[in-house]
Amino acid sequence: MNPSSNSLTFFASAAKGLVSVVAEELRQLGAQSLREHPAGVHFSGDMALGYRACLWLRSASRVLVEIAELAAEDVDHLYVGVRELDWPAWLDPARSFAVSFHGMSPAIRHTGFGAQKVKDAIVDAFQTRHGRRPRVDPRSPEQTIHVHLSGRRARIVLDLVGVQALHHRGYRHQAGEAPLRETLAAGLLWRAGWPAIAAEGGAFLDPMCGSGTLLIEAAWMAGDVAPGLLRPAWALTHWPQHDAALWSRLLQEAQVRRTQGLGRIPPILGFDRDARMLPVARANLERAGLVEHVRVAHGAVETLRLPEDRPARGLMLTNPPYGERLDSVGNMPALYAALGAFMGRELVGWEAAVILPKEAEAWHLGWRAFRSHEVFNGALECRLLRIHVQEEQKLAPRVEDDGSAARLIRACAAMAESEGARMVANRLRKNLKELGRWAAREGVTCYRVYDADMPEYSLAIDLYHDVTGKLWVNVQEYAAPPKVDPEAARRRLREAMAVLPEVFEVAPEQVFLRVRERKKGESQYEKQAEFGIFHEVMEGKARLLVNFTDYLDTGLFLDHRITRGWLGEWASGKDCLNLFCYTGVASLHMGLGGARSTTSVDMSRTYLDWARRNLELNGLAGGAHRLIQADCLTWLEEAAKAGERFDLIFLDPPTFSTSKRMQGTLDVQRDHVALIRKAMALLRHGGVLVFSNNLQRFKLDHAALADLRIEDLSHASIPRDFARNPRIHQCWKLAFAS
Repeated sequence: MNPSSNSLTFFASAAKGLVSVVAEELRQLGAQSLREHPAGVHFSGDMALGYRACLWLRSASRVLVEIAELAAEDVDHLYVGVRELDWPAWLDPARSFAVSFHGMSPAIRHTGFGAQKVKDAIVDAFQTRHGRRPRVDPRSPEQTIHVHLSGRRARIVLDLVGVQALHHRGYRHQAGEAPLRETLAAGLLWRAGWPAIAAEGGAFLDPMCGSGTLLIEAAWMAGDVAPGLLRPAWALTHWPQHDAALWSRLLQEAQVRRTQGLGRIPPILGFDRDARMLPVARANLERAGLVEHVRVAHGAVETLRLPEDRPARGLMLTNPPYGERLDSVGNMPALYAALGAFMGRELVGWEAAVILPKEAEAWHLGWRAFRSHEVFNGALECRLLRIHVQEEQKLAPRVEDDGSAARLIRACAAMAESEGARMVANRLRKNLKELGRWAAREGVTCYRVYDADMPEYSLAIDLYHDVTGKLWVNVQEYAAPPKVDPEAARRRLREAMAVLPEVFEVAPEQVFLRVRERKKGESQYEKQAEFGIFHEVMEGKARLLVNFTDYLDTGLFLDHRITRGWLGEWASGKDCLNLFCYTGVASLHMGLGGARSTTSVDMSRTYLDWARRNLELNGLAGGAHRLIQADCLTWLEEAAKAGERFDLIFLDPPTFSTSKRMQGTLDVQRDHVALIRKAMALLRHGGVLVFSNNLQRFKLDHAALADLRIEDLSHASIPRDFARNPRIHQCWKLAFAS
């Protein structure tokens, strides 16, 4: 590539979780041909765009310009390719340089050796063709070449930033324990919607501000201050093609924008319970030129009160300490609860965002998050929870815990050595060995491993491997009949729970417990809790969300796995209807199977929203995939009058249902003939209706449906992990006889 070209290829590297933010920043800078990569964003433009990216990108780690992509069959092949490049166009031999090598291949297995060969090739190229030998400085180079090896190809790029990455803004000389990187802070502000809130004059608050990083980044973002303006040195100034006049002009432009923008900064407030952090924060603010624009004060969330003249709208974004600045990690629940109480006391009408470790018990905040983003604070995997601070978003008070069985497991740990507990552990290990092999062979990642195999231990235990490979254990205790001694039932539950972490090699927090009992009417839709924590899992090629805390069921009925697979196979090119769609997993399989369209109908807005998220997760959102909130019985009649027709219909009604939104009740045994007839009225000739239900004593009225072709699929539709309970559901395929 010619560095003087008007079209250069750049790469803005970014931390995991910030790539899409960097891409949006680049769009606003006018970048073209954006292509996201797990480690950053490729983009094209002229030298001015590359300079602007260095100066203005808030969330990126580095900006690099591509030199070449070379074949790298082995180190000798790589050496020859590198040596032939036009190095005087990229490196100034009067300046020191270093090589950073990333990746390995069968022929190049050591990054240090790869870096050495590339360095040798560059030095030899200069020595042979120009009689000069550039100086190598691996510790403090003025210029850095990065080599990214992938397979048998190597990408060679020049770092425009320097030894210190872009998070070194120049204002932070001191920080608290485990501080946020400036680039991460900016990315979190972007994710939390701060630019729009600031533009409307909304305030910003960090009640646990530490050294003030979030405050400064928020102020700079609102005040149109270039984040690279204070950096003392840039590697790009050593680039042989460096345009000093252009760079000077861009710096002057940034200074003008800063001067004009500082007056537009809305109220920005910071507090911290540790008075020792306030001088640190103020020193950082002074270096950032923000002493007159940001207020910091001593205060703890338990007693904090905001000024009465604060704006009615604003954003609170904070990074609570992860135990470093508390007496112990055990104080974290109390801190979260205090923060949540402060939000309800002072911030109603605001937006809030909180950064928490992934495993943190977020329910202690007492607020429902409407969005969660995965981010990494260094090596620590975290979540950014976003919250509308409105009364209706408050969580109901907790009775015991968040649905995880951690407290119960720890309380009864001593019972793990009892005879009963050992019996349960042995049975689970046997089942896990057999079913684990089957699941691995079939590519099944979510399955039932125990289903009341020993009647006195009346539990169903399901395993969910999420997309990261982490295992979650969902336990359902079948409510004991009145004749069973309640104390004996409680003892057996504790014995079983005590051995689960050992058998499945999980932390207690990865185990969840629910009591399963017969639900009627609207109770099937009632929440058990409201924590809004979802986990992404796979079923076949479908990605979907499950929830272990908020509802009686997780959002994925495992016993219908085979049935959903059939629907996916039969859906290609067809218009498909999913009645009583629940979380839309059957619609998801039909859509991924190539359906021309899917229509999903359910009474519950909660489940339809869940279905929408599942569809969006798989790229199936849009007009071809309808979600309809309606009573299925009424909708079937209206759809028939409107002339709607489908080629494939899935009808899986609840056993019994009643609701304010329904006309009357639904009893699957009583009403199934009428329900099937209404569904068949929408079926095109040649189409298929799949009818299923979970009433164990259900009897299909063959006589009333004698004019239809009926195939019993019940036995074939029961997965191996439900073989102990062959009546878990029944399933038929129906079609017109002629």
